[in-house]
Amino acid sequence: MMVPAHVPVLAQEAVAALAIRSDGVYVDATFGRGGHSRLILDRLGPQGQLIALDRDPDAMRAGADLRDARLTLVQSAFSRMGAVLDELGVGRVNGILLDIGVSSPQLDDATRGFSFRFDAPLDMRMDPGSGMSAADWLATAEEGEISEVIRSYGEERFAKSVARAIVAARQKEAIRSTGQLANLIAATVKRREPGQHPATRSFQAIRIHINRELEELRAVLPQCVDRLETGGRLAVISFHSLEDRIVKRFMRDEAMGEQAPARLPIPAAMLKPGRLKLVGRAQHAADAELKDNPRARSAVLRVAERVEGAA
Repeated sequence: MMVPAHVPVLAQEAVAALAIRSDGVYVDATFGRGGHSRLILDRLGPQGQLIALDRDPDAMRAGADLRDARLTLVQSAFSRMGAVLDELGVGRVNGILLDIGVSSPQLDDATRGFSFRFDAPLDMRMDPGSGMSAADWLATAEEGEISEVIRSYGEERFAKSVARAIVAARQKEAIRSTGQLANLIAATVKRREPGQHPATRSFQAIRIHINRELEELRAVLPQCVDRLETGGRLAVISFHSLEDRIVKRFMRDEAMGEQAPARLPIPAAMLKPGRLKLVGRAQHAADAELKDNPRARSAVLRVAERVEGAA
């Protein structure tokens, strides 16, 4: 098989966590450049099947070179995973992999407008053909909305100052490039974290908002449990504390099952049992991987398995 130019973080660990059966059916809900999909295909036999999703058209182009009859590649947001499986006539599956967030190729492609390292059109959409660009949103959003997005998704303590500066600047000139926005934020955020560009948190927050990343994650997780066969595994890699918190709480709640309200004596038999069991502890990149890829430092892998719980 071709060796992908982009090597995903925690790739071996995530694919191993799926405990792949040679004849199983699996979903790589975040195809990217196909690194995980290639590893899954390497473990599948002739009867195995892999459905891969990605909303980025560049991922579809990258996947065109991966000619394998066992692979079905679909351009779609992973929040539509259930609908995609229905369209393909696929019911339950044996494993699902999610690698959340922006990929290295997206960050490193100046034309996509994700990074403050390049001066490029301020886009930030994972699917450039759908939705509002970051430039268009910043041109129309209220100051309070901008501030709340940057505070909530970027955990930026200077969110109000950044939002105020953006609204003041756009009255004089439209903010259309990453360079404009990065320079504006750098002039506003006076206290910098060591080794971090002052625009890091704001860029991250705007990207998460534009792509509805947290909403997408919340939408897909219940679908994953619904679609897993008993014994099937869900493996999720996240890079941001907000994402990891959602995944951790979801898996924990699904493992606990329905809980009786406080002080109400409801028999346990009347409550819905949990549908997942947690598999091991959260995993982080090893030192060797961190040395080769510093972007792996914030990656967290969580794994859960479908059990005979409520339908």
